[in-house]
Amino acid sequence: MSAVSLIERQLVKGNKLTSLLPKPIEALPRLNVLLKLCAKSNYLKTGESIHAHLIVRNLSSRPEDAWQINSLINLYMKCGKALRARKLFDSMPGRNVVSWCTLMKGYQDSGFDYEVLKLFKSMLLSGEPQPNEFVATVVIKSCSSFGRIQQGKQCHGCFLKHGLTSHEYVRNTLLYMYSSCSGTREAIRVLDDLPSCDLLAFNSALSGYLDHGALEEGLEVLRKMAIEDLVWDEVTFMSSLKLCSSLRDLNMARRIHSRMVRLGFHCGDVNVSGALINMYGKCGKPLYAQRVYDGSHAQNIVLNTSIMDAYFQNKSYEEALNLFAKMGNREVPPNEFTFAVLLNSIAELSLLKHGGLLHGLVVKSGYRNHVMVGNALVNMYAKSGSIQDAWKAFSGMTFRDIVTWNAMICGFSHHGLGKEALEAFEEMMVAGEFPNRITFIGVLHACSHMGFVEQGHYYFNHLMKRFNVQPDLQHYTCVVGLLSKAGLFEEVESFMKEAPIEWDVVAWRALLNACYVRRNYSLGKKVAEYAIEMYPNDSGIYILLSNIHAKSKEWDGVARVRSLMKERRVKKEPGVSWIGIRNQTHMFLSEDNQHSEIVLIYAKVKEVLSKIRPLGYSPDVSGAYHDVDEEQSENNLSYHSEKLAVAYGLMKTPENSPLYVTKNVRICDDCHSAIKLISKLSNRLIVVRDSNRFHHFQDGQCSCCDYW
Repeated sequence: MSAVSLIERQLVKGNKLTSLLPKPIEALPRLNVLLKLCAKSNYLKTGESIHAHLIVRNLSSRPEDAWQINSLINLYMKCGKALRARKLFDSMPGRNVVSWCTLMKGYQDSGFDYEVLKLFKSMLLSGEPQPNEFVATVVIKSCSSFGRIQQGKQCHGCFLKHGLTSHEYVRNTLLYMYSSCSGTREAIRVLDDLPSCDLLAFNSALSGYLDHGALEEGLEVLRKMAIEDLVWDEVTFMSSLKLCSSLRDLNMARRIHSRMVRLGFHCGDVNVSGALINMYGKCGKPLYAQRVYDGSHAQNIVLNTSIMDAYFQNKSYEEALNLFAKMGNREVPPNEFTFAVLLNSIAELSLLKHGGLLHGLVVKSGYRNHVMVGNALVNMYAKSGSIQDAWKAFSGMTFRDIVTWNAMICGFSHHGLGKEALEAFEEMMVAGEFPNRITFIGVLHACSHMGFVEQGHYYFNHLMKRFNVQPDLQHYTCVVGLLSKAGLFEEVESFMKEAPIEWDVVAWRALLNACYVRRNYSLGKKVAEYAIEMYPNDSGIYILLSNIHAKSKEWDGVARVRSLMKERRVKKEPGVSWIGIRNQTHMFLSEDNQHSEIVLIYAKVKEVLSKIRPLGYSPDVSGAYHDVDEEQSENNLSYHSEKLAVAYGLMKTPENSPLYVTKNVRICDDCHSAIKLISKLSNRLIVVRDSNRFHHFQDGQCSCCDYW
C-alpha cells in the first residue's frame, strides 16, 4: 500500500473529513485535494506527512513542482506556521504568480498586512511574474486594513498600469480602501470615473465610509444608489440602516424601512430586525422599535438585548429592566451585552440593591470576567453611590481597557474624591493606557471639585496636547467650573473671551452657580441677564438669578424673575428626591403631601431638626425665595424633598445602616448643613447624589468639604 493511500485512510478515520471526501476514494485527485483538506481542517501532522512523502519522492524540488509547493505554503499558513511557509517560498526553484499570491493571502489572514506590502514590493523588484487581479485584491485590502492610504494610492497606480482595475473585485476593493481609510470624497470620485457601477461597487463605498465614520459621504453614496435605481440587497439595506442609526435621521429611517417592505424584503430575519430595532432606538422612537420586536417571529437574546438597549438609549430605564423580567419568563439566558445594558440602566436609576442582586446573577452566569460587564459593574456601583464597591469591582478585573479606567476616574471625580481620581489617572499611565477625551473630562472635573487650579491648567494646556486630545466644549466648560469655583472670576472672563468655541448654556450656568456660591452677586446678575437673553427657555438660569436676588433681599428682583418666567411660560423643574427601601423606590416632592405615611414623615423631620439644633443647626433663611417672616421661612425649608427622603430612611431602615438618596437638582445650602448633622446624630453614612455630584455625609462632615 502506498504512502498516499495510508494518509487517505488516516483522514477517513478522522470522521470530520469523511463527508468531504468523494466516494470512492480512488477517484480523489490525490495530493492537491488532500493538502487542501488538511489546510481547511488544520490537520498539520497529516499535511507534514504528505510533505515528507513529496520529499522522499523528489516531488518538491523541481520548477515543475510549483503547484505542490504552493499547496504546502497554503497549508502551513493556515496552520499558523508562517516561518515554515516563508522558508518553503524562499527555497522554491521557480515561483509563479500563485506562489506570491498564496503567501500574501496567508500573511493577510494572519494579520501581517505589513508583510503583504513588503512581499508585493519584492515581487515587483524580482520581475518574475506580473501581478494579477487576485494579487491586486489582496494588496489593496492590506492597505485598507493597515490604514496606509498613500501606499494604497501607489498600488492603485501600479495596478492601473497593468490593466487590472477593470476587474470587479479589484475595483470594489479600491472603493472600500478609499472610503474606509481617508473618509474623503476620493471613493466618490472613483465611482464617478467608472463607466458603469453595479451594486457591489456602491456597497463597497458605502460600507467603507460607515467604517470610517464619514457619514455625509456615506449619505451621498446612498443618494447616488437611489438615482441609479438599482435593486438593493441585504448588504445595502443593512448598511443603510446603520447609516440612519449613526445620523439619527428618523425621516430617512422610515423611508428605508418603507422601501424594504415595498420590495418584499424579509424584515422578520433576526439580523434585519435587530438592525431596525437599533435604528429606531437611536432615532428616539423606542415604541417603533417595540413594534418591530413584537412582529419578529424568531425572538432570541440578540433581539431581546436590542430592544432593551433601545429603551436605555431613550432614558426609559425602568422599561428596560421590566423587559428583562419578561425575558426571564421566556427562559432566554442573558449574555454579556444584556448584562451591560441592565447594569447601566440600574446605574442611571441609582438602584444599589438591585445592582447587587444583578451582580450575583452575573457571577452565577459566568460573565464576571468579560471586560464589558466589568466596566458596567464599575459604572453601576459608582453611580449608585458605593464608590468602595466600584473600586472592588475595578480591582477584581483581570483585563481592563480605556473604558474601565475612565469609569473609575470619572466615578472618583463624581464622588468628589479628586485625589483618588488623579492617582487612578497616574496608574493608568503606568499601565500603558492612553487617555482620551473622556479621561480628561474626569480629570478636569476632579481638579474642579478639589480646587486644584494649577494641576487643572497643566492637564488642559500640556497633557492634552501631549496625547493629541483636541479639547472640546466639555473640556472648556470644566475649566470654567474650575476657575469660577475657585473665585478666579477675572481669569474666567479672560478665558471665556479667548476660547475658540461657542459657549452653551451649561457653561453659563456653571459660572452663574459659582457667582451664587461665592456671593459675587453683581457679576452673577450680569451673567444671568446675558444668559437669559441667549437661552430664554432654560429654567435653571432664571432660578439661579432669583436665588441671587433672594440672597440679596431684593424681593422686587425675585418678583420680576418669577413674572418673566410666567410670561415666557418657563416652568421651574420641581425638586424631587427618591430613596430605595426594601426593593421599593419612594419619591418625594418638596412639601409633599401625597405619600401614604406623610404625617409620620413630617413628624420625624420635626423631631430630627429639633435634635440637631443643639449640635449647631440653624436654618439658613437667607436663601429663602419669598418675602415672608422668619418662622414661615424656616417651615418652608424644613420639608424640602431631600429632608423628607432622609427622614423616611431613618424611619424604615435598621440603625446605623447607610442611606442612599438621589435628587434631580442641586442640594440646597440648608439641607446640606442639616444632613451633615443628621449623619452625626444617627451615626450613619448618608449618601446624596444631586445633579452635580455625590455628597458623602458621615460624622457631621461631608466629602465635599463644603467646596461645591
